[in-house]
Order: sequence, then C-alpha cells, then structure tokens
Amino acid sequence: MSRDNGGPEDRGEQSQQPEQAEQLALIRETVRERKARPPRAKPRTWRGAELATRLPVARVLVDKGLVHLDRFFDYAVPAAMDEEAQPGVRVRVRFGAGEREGRREGGGLINGFIVERRADSDFTGRLAPLAQVLSPEPVLTPELLQLCRSVADRYAGSLADVVQLAVPPRRARAEKQTSPRRPPRPRAPEPGGWSRYPQGPAFLQALTDKSAPRAVWTALPGPRDWADELARAMATTLASGRGALAVLPDGKSAARVDAALTALVGEGQHVLLTADAGPEPRYRRWLAVSRGAVRAVVGTRAAMFAPVRRLGLAAIWEDGDSGHSEERAPQPHAREVLLQRAVTEGAAFLLGAHGCTVEAAQLVESGFARPLAADRDTVRAVMPRVRTAGEGDEGRDPAARSARLPSLAWRTARDALEHGPVLVQVPRRGYVPRLVCERCREPARCAHCSGPLEASGEGTALRCGWCARETPQWRCPMCAGTRLRGSVIGARRTAEELGRAFPSVPVRTSGGEHVLESVPARPALVVATPGAEPVPEGEDGYAAALLLDGWALLGRPDLRAGEEALRRWLGAASLVRPQGEGGSVVLVAEESMRPVQALVRWDPAGHALRELADRAELGFPPVSRMAAVTGPPEAVAALLDSARESGLPEGAQVLGPVPLPAPASGRPRRPGDPPPGQLWERALVRVPQGSGATLAASLKTALAGRLARREGAVPHVRVDPVDIG
Repeated sequence: MSRDNGGPEDRGEQSQQPEQAEQLALIRETVRERKARPPRAKPRTWRGAELATRLPVARVLVDKGLVHLDRFFDYAVPAAMDEEAQPGVRVRVRFGAGEREGRREGGGLINGFIVERRADSDFTGRLAPLAQVLSPEPVLTPELLQLCRSVADRYAGSLADVVQLAVPPRRARAEKQTSPRRPPRPRAPEPGGWSRYPQGPAFLQALTDKSAPRAVWTALPGPRDWADELARAMATTLASGRGALAVLPDGKSAARVDAALTALVGEGQHVLLTADAGPEPRYRRWLAVSRGAVRAVVGTRAAMFAPVRRLGLAAIWEDGDSGHSEERAPQPHAREVLLQRAVTEGAAFLLGAHGCTVEAAQLVESGFARPLAADRDTVRAVMPRVRTAGEGDEGRDPAARSARLPSLAWRTARDALEHGPVLVQVPRRGYVPRLVCERCREPARCAHCSGPLEASGEGTALRCGWCARETPQWRCPMCAGTRLRGSVIGARRTAEELGRAFPSVPVRTSGGEHVLESVPARPALVVATPGAEPVPEGEDGYAAALLLDGWALLGRPDLRAGEEALRRWLGAASLVRPQGEGGSVVLVAEESMRPVQALVRWDPAGHALRELADRAELGFPPVSRMAAVTGPPEAVAALLDSARESGLPEGAQVLGPVPLPAPASGRPRRPGDPPPGQLWERALVRVPQGSGATLAASLKTALAGRLARREGAVPHVRVDPVDIG
C-alpha cells in the first residue's frame, strides 16, 4: 500500500494555525492574479525573426564614450527593419553583459548610429538583432562621421563623444516637419568694407571663382564693421553656389553676423545655431542644413560640426576667445575643427579678429594662410587715440601713476561724457572678489578653511568663498591689521565709485549673467567685464574707454597672459570712435610692457609674431604639441608609464608632475579639475611639431588599457590644452 506523506509545503500547511493558513492562501491568490496579468510591453528583440536578405548586418556606433570601447559593433538587421535601418539613422541596441560572454544578446538598451550595412560580420559569435530604429532620418552622414573620427584621433578621445557634440539630441516633432525649399541663389554683394584692405577685393573674387583662399584677417576697429564684412564674405560664397559656415565665440556676436547676413541676402538663406534658440528650434534648423534646404550657418562653437553641403567657406571670429574651446570631452577647439574641414572639404578658410593669436601668426609664418590687413595709414585713420597712465601729470607723480583711476582717466571721462557714453572695462565682475590687508597686502582668508574672503556689497559682512562662513571682525594674522583693500575691484564696486564721482550721470553694468546687448548713444558710464561690452546704438561708438587694472590681466600666471590682455583691450578699444572724431582710450598699466606698446601702436600682428618667436625659443605650443595629464599622483604616473610602453614619440618630454591647485571659488568644476579635498597632479607631455598624432594615439592606448583592466582611477587627458600656466 502506497503512502503519501505530502511534500514539504503540504506538511508545512498542516502545521499552520487556521489564521496563518488563510494568510498563506491569500498570498498565493495574489501571486496567481499577478501572473494572470498581461506582461508590460517591452522593446522587441526580434529573436528568431526573419533577417534581411540583402546586407543583413548593421555596423553600429554605440553611444558609449569610453576609449576602450571606441570601435563599431555588428548587429543583425530584422527583415521588418530592412527599409528604415539605413546608414546614418539612430537605433536602439542591446549592449552590456552578453558582450563579455562572447554573445551580443544580453545587456540593456542603448542608443547608437548605423554607420554601415554589410553582407557579413567579423564577429564569430551569435549576433543580436537591432532592437529598434528610432528614426529613419540619416543624421550621421559619411562626411560628418569622417570629420568626427579625425577630431577624436587628434584629441585622444572616443568617436562616440565627438558624435554627441556633432549631432544634436533628437526631437521627433521637428523631424516630422518638412524643411522649407531652398531659396534661389543670391546675388554677390559689393565689396563694402573689404575695399579698405588691399587684398580684400581679391579675397572676395577668389570666393566668387570657387577657389579656396586661406587668410588671417586683422579687422579694422569699428563697432559693427567686422560683422558686415564677415557677412559679405559668406554672401559671396553663397552666390558662387557653395555653402558657408561662420563660428562666433558667443551668442551676442553671432546675432550681429546673423542680422548683417539677413540684410544682405534676405530670409531663408541661412540659419542661426545657438543655445538661445532652444532644443527643438535648434534641431529643426540643424535638420534644414542636413537636408540641404539651407547652405549657410552662423552659430557658436557647436556649429563647427554643422553638416553644410558643398562647404565653400569656413570662418571663425576671435579664435583666442575661450568660448571656442569645448568643455565636454574630448574638448576640441573650433579653430582646429574648421581647419580640418577646410583641408578635407577643399573650402576657403578665414580667421578674423581685431587681435592676433600666436596660432594665427603661425598659420601665416608657415605659409598655410596669407595675411589680410589694412595699411598703416588706414589703421591710424580709424583707430582711437590710445594713451597710458604714464602720460600727463602721472609721469611726474609716481603716486598718481599707481592710483587705480589716475587723473588722466578722470579728465578723459569727464570730457568725453559731454559727447556720448564712456566705456569702463574692469577685469573682474562682482563687488570685491579678492581682499588683502591694507598694511601688508596679506590675502584675507577664512579662519575655518583658509578660503578667500569676499565682500558681496557695501556694508555687508565678509563671507568665505569656499565654506560661506561670515567673518564679522577680521584681523590680519601677519601684522594684526584690521583694514582691508581690494586686490582686484569688481564691476559693481567700480560702478558705485563712479556713481559717486559723477552723480548726474547714469551708470550701467554689463557682465556675468546680466550682459547688455546695446546701450543708448546718450552720455552714460558703462562698466563692463571683458567680452561683455555692449555696442552703442547708432553709427557712432563710445566717446572714450577706460581700461582699468591692466596689471591684473598682465600678471596672470599663464603663458597667454600678454596675448589675452591685448585681445581684451583691442576688443574694447574697437568700440570707440576714431581719434579724428574725438575718440580716446586710457589704459591703466605699465607702459613699458610689450602688450601695452602693441595697443598704443595698434599692432596685434607684430605682437603675435614676437610671441611666436619666444615660443619657438622655449619650445612651447604652437611650435610644439602638448598634452596635459591630470589626476591622482599614482594614476598619472601609471598612465605615463603605459604611454611610454605604447610608443610615445621620439623626443617626448614630460614636464612635472606638479600639484594642481583647486579651482577658483564660484567657478563650476570642469573636466580635469580636482575634486574638493583631493590632491591631484598635472604632468605636461611635449613633443615636436608633426608628432601630435603619435602622442594622441599613445595616450589613448594607455587610457584604453587602464580602463579595460580596471586599474583604479583614470586620469583626465587633454591634448592641446588652452591654458598651461
């Protein structure tokens, strides 16, 4: 006779009390109900589905910006997706754990781009199919993919990171809208302001003839002349049947060129690509360029990748501005990207500015580009009169020369206010960003964390810029002094002082988050930080300009301190009326300094050539190529050792490493900045010109190996850093 003792669950139920048995039955009923519910909709993996008969393999660039995954991955194309899964479209694929097991089936869903359709695959395992075609719009064209690959190789970055910079995020509603039809070709404009340059008309004629001239343009001073001249070069390129691209450092300057180009060629010939437009309108405009409905683009640094068809002119304005340097990995510079496009696509190249960087001077010295500048008589006729604090009474009174606002500056401002607005440029925004002891000049620091003390306004308590603690009664630890002075006076404090000195004159400030586009042509004092100077309304410029605290710009511990100071001074002085109309500029700085003399003579090209000669003697960029490696000390040392093993170029020199200072208070943390409270170091790797590609490849190989082996912290690598001071 068989005997059934029941399973473990039955024996467990028999031993339960009635209340517990009821609870267990309720739980089981709930489980059965949940199992009976229809499953949630999931993206189909097309496992077992019929594959495409022709070119059944899609080579995909996955959206993973890791250098050790910087390659393409093969996926199977289901027959149902055969028509939409074309090169350049966005897709969703499964990517993750299954890859480590020799399969491509597991993992989560991730975005990517199809770069190629193939008949077979090099992968020996089982291919996972595409999960979804997000959009049939081919946004990653072969030309754009090639450009992104070149940029990634130059800057030791991953292709996926560069594609993220080049292709804006998708907006489905914008893709559903039809782009307008391309308007008829405009007529070539007159030379206009280009006739003031001896080679200007010839440059425009070369654009008309569909040639590819390359020029470094030193623009004449004037509030709006440069924007009109740049727009005429773009309009001439459009009239030849080719596309044009202009990259500006900020939205304010881009808007000026946009308005000038619209006045020349009308609506519909070009688009403005800036962040101010918003995600969907910007993507709609980008699609119009990608589809060929628009052939000209004016924008900020993200526009350097704009897919302009038949590119005939690649132009950049103020290449020395930090706004042209991308902060996201791999941190490319717009000038280098446009140079690459000009060479690859056979387009003309125009680098323009009121000043001249050493990179621009090198382009001329190497013969890659030709100078495009006015003669000295024309320059003297349009430039304002430039004086330094050493002229007048200050030359006989050393105390007056060291004053922040010498008597020459006061007299100039007083006289100029009778004829129009006066611009006052200060190197820092805010009230008093840095304070020092009035007696011994010891920096005022917080007693708790040693952070810098700051003053947010008149009559307010001192506050630490790091921990925000207030210090109501400060005493100098060196001399026991209690009085403070500002080492660099901010824009708001300067505005307060000028307001008390000129009580009947309105004072306006521009800088930081509050930047003025323009100001009325009436008498007023306009206090602005570099780059935020508003343009006076009307045809006239400022009656005068005061450039204060020049020592603060020249004293920066950076290789580009002199070049950057001159660039900022030229930008402000270019907004002032010519000296024949009474325009005057007063610079408060030591007149014997090379940048000061370059401003007085208005000779930015000569200053850049002398700087280039000094760089060549010292072996610094752009005469050499350089990369910065930052991170924890042990990670930096290990990466450099791996780079040597992977083949650093012959003659490579490692400078450092040196401790990396913490970022300034109030500035957002950028790639390569040390985290709070951690010790980071930076090493510079310098190689001769022509070895930059090998340098980038060796550093990228070392990074990929460290990531693949998971050997701890991964240092940050930046090729061609802007600041190496």
